[in-house]
Amino acid sequence: MSGLIALLDDVAGIAKVAAASVDDVASQALKAGSKAAGAVIDDAAVTPKYVHGFEAARELPIIWRIAKGSLKNKLLYLLPIGLLLTNFAPWAIAPLLMLGGAYLCFEGAEKIYHVLVPHDDHAVFPEDVPGDPAHLEERKAAGAIKTDFILSAEIMTIALAAIPESNFWMEAATLALVGVLITVAVYGSVAVIVKADDLGLFAAENGRLGLTRALGRWLVKAMPGFMKLLTIVGTAAMLWVGGSIIIHGLEVLGFGWLGHHIHDWAYAVGHAAPAQWTGVVEWIAKATMDGIFGLALGFLLIPVATKVIEPVVARFTGGGAAH
Repeated sequence: MSGLIALLDDVAGIAKVAAASVDDVASQALKAGSKAAGAVIDDAAVTPKYVHGFEAARELPIIWRIAKGSLKNKLLYLLPIGLLLTNFAPWAIAPLLMLGGAYLCFEGAEKIYHVLVPHDDHAVFPEDVPGDPAHLEERKAAGAIKTDFILSAEIMTIALAAIPESNFWMEAATLALVGVLITVAVYGSVAVIVKADDLGLFAAENGRLGLTRALGRWLVKAMPGFMKLLTIVGTAAMLWVGGSIIIHGLEVLGFGWLGHHIHDWAYAVGHAAPAQWTGVVEWIAKATMDGIFGLALGFLLIPVATKVIEPVVARFTGGGAAH
């Protein structure tokens, strides 16, 4: 009997350790995922355009298809690559993060540039030409999954850098959970955003109460403005995250003067505010300066990307780059 009690005690101890490990994985995943906020918001802002123009009945199936492709990107390709890097080439993580940060800065700056300098250069791509709806859906989904791969690579790399050093399996489980949670959050949000106007229209036309119909009409009218707001927030988040990644990467590589100056300036601004607002003001000041740096770097990268990188890519792929 005493042996059975001892065995049960051991099992209970193992269960506690396992529960603690699961809790650690979840906690690390949430912290790591929060570091990738800029890329996540941009992912949610970009994806709805891929279902634009399709019948309402096809919107959710397309989103589900893209979500499955995103999970495949993260779990089958990016997770193993990330684990190999962190275990065998950790020195490569900071440069890769900086490369991804530069991409975020370029994307954010390019969006602002197109607002400040409007142009009528609307290239026609094969997927924009009317044709077989199934073929068009195939091309749109494939394009979305390719775009997702770039954003997912950035998300997973940021998350990997934010995971505390631990054993291989803990890192693998944490990174996998980050990938799943972010995919669910992004494409769940996209599904809600895409169907919100349909829900509003249904409520406006079929609501039994005046309040329900009024809410439906408000939702239909509010969605275009919300999408614009989401784009603005996504752009600001890209510049903030991209700039902070580059600045932190420079510090890792031994060039910490800019990061130290921004920290000192943010500290001074924060402590000039009332005591209860010090932390918030300091964070806003630092995020703003990181974003301004990201915007400046992004503007510098626009001619490099459009005059050098895109022609080289077009030469090898036989096509043009879409914006």
